[in-house]
Amino acid sequence: MAGKIPTHFIDQLLNRVDIVDVINRRVPLKKAGKEFQACCPFHDEKTPSFTVSPSKQFYHCFGCGAHGSAIGFLMEYDNLGFVEAVEELAQSAGLEVPREGGHEQGPDLRPLYELMENAARFYQHQLKHHAESPAAVDYLKSRGMSGQIAASYGIGFAPPGWDNLTSTLGSDKKTSLERLNKCGLLSESNGKQYDRFRNRIIFPIRDPRGRTIGFGGRVLGDDKPKYLNSPETPLFHKGRELYGLYEARQANREISNLLVVEGYMDVVALAQHNIHNAVATLGTATTHEHLELIFRNCPEVIFCFDGDRAGRDAAWKALNTSLPLMRDGREVRFLFLPQGEDPDTQVRKEGSEAFLRRIEASTPLSEFLLQHLSSQVHMESIDGRAKLAQLAKPHLEKLPKGVFRQMMFERLEELVGLKAGHLDNSPTTPQRKAVKPTPNKPQAPTPIRTAIALLLDHPHLYEVADEVSADWQEWDNPGITILKQLLEIIRTQPTLSKAALIERWRDTDYFAHLNKLAQANYQFDLPGMDQATEFRDALHRLNEQFHKQKRPQLGNIPPSELSEQQLEEIKQRYPGKIQQDENKS
Repeated sequence: MAGKIPTHFIDQLLNRVDIVDVINRRVPLKKAGKEFQACCPFHDEKTPSFTVSPSKQFYHCFGCGAHGSAIGFLMEYDNLGFVEAVEELAQSAGLEVPREGGHEQGPDLRPLYELMENAARFYQHQLKHHAESPAAVDYLKSRGMSGQIAASYGIGFAPPGWDNLTSTLGSDKKTSLERLNKCGLLSESNGKQYDRFRNRIIFPIRDPRGRTIGFGGRVLGDDKPKYLNSPETPLFHKGRELYGLYEARQANREISNLLVVEGYMDVVALAQHNIHNAVATLGTATTHEHLELIFRNCPEVIFCFDGDRAGRDAAWKALNTSLPLMRDGREVRFLFLPQGEDPDTQVRKEGSEAFLRRIEASTPLSEFLLQHLSSQVHMESIDGRAKLAQLAKPHLEKLPKGVFRQMMFERLEELVGLKAGHLDNSPTTPQRKAVKPTPNKPQAPTPIRTAIALLLDHPHLYEVADEVSADWQEWDNPGITILKQLLEIIRTQPTLSKAALIERWRDTDYFAHLNKLAQANYQFDLPGMDQATEFRDALHRLNEQFHKQKRPQLGNIPPSELSEQQLEEIKQRYPGKIQQDENKS
């Protein structure tokens, strides 16, 4: 378990990313004055009540009350934990997530990343300079690969021999050999360690941040296996990573869709033909984690398979993995190539324009699912159509609630001849009730809530606090601690956004209270309203309330027992009080 993420990094991260971009990649936004709007992704609605504020770096739904920072949105929308959401944002911003020290501090992975980069450079150097490299170069040229594409993908060469990499990077240091082994660069037999990759074309596997985390090797001779991947390591988990994703992000300012193929050469061959949106799984079927990673980058995924039986079986598995993730706005399609062809051979045979037309004509998930199941029954008979309903319903029930699910059930009902609404009645998938927007009625907040809410929305108001007596800060009252700390933070960092301010309290007992205030509809931004005056008045009222509650406490103490300082304070704040008490005595 890694150590705690420093607060200053959260501030830096939220200052670096734009919440509008983060949300727009998942939920299309439309400009509405100074803000952006959309139908809320967290509840059913027809009229947009979901707003995103660029100035506050904050989202808020006036219908269901969902709100928060870019971190909070990823946690809710992508179903991520806090750390995962921070890492996802950091990755998109090109930042490394630091960790504070402590008993929970995990292993430092930086030496492993550095070693992997050194290994990648070693293999690239061998491709240019090793005596055996012409065979590798000739192979790449025979596959139509240019030097430019080879360089952009960092392709290298592992020479024949048992210890080329080990002798260069491992030297005699035990720690270096241990790290080589931990990174999956060594194999072992009969107690001896040797280079894992030998006499192979090397394809560096990069994470979305561009760091080398593993390698794939294509053999040049007759050795087995033909393709060899890095094993699972602290850096590399094949069920979570996609080959070519980093390169696709580098080549495309915005990615409209990603084409999932089966091999390294497929990705590189398509890039050679100016198709820069292909990625490949790494020796495993597409996983839930793969798809979530894709959908964080674009709304559409296209699976590319051979048109034979094995290809269609693989496509069916990918379909079933996709079903629970098919939120509205996401799309999955299937491209089946002629039997015996793969993307590498097909694009070289017919060129990029023809291949792109194949992509455009690919089969939507909805069609593939119903066609696949319909082929197993006799649609001409009532019995066959009933069988189709029985086969299809469990698959459709995996779909999340939304328009797509509803339309899929309607299409199935149409095919089997039932009236709409007869099939989608599973007790495990209750209908989600639409949430009616809360009327925008003016509310009368307390002074402390007014002050905190105003300060969150308008941090520059901290300067107004210096114009008002700070007596209220002595009050031991709920909310005073939050307001004091807010002022202290803003004084030292006046440029923090509303989102960053609230994130400061995420791990505290105050977070829930701040969240309530952040979504409260106090209407402090109405035309003509002076927020500075409102904030000043709130602090004045806090002082008045503080003095009123303090007066009875002082009144219970005889004047003879009060210090000179207390007597002077009472004379200034409560004129006539001491004289009244003396007369009574």
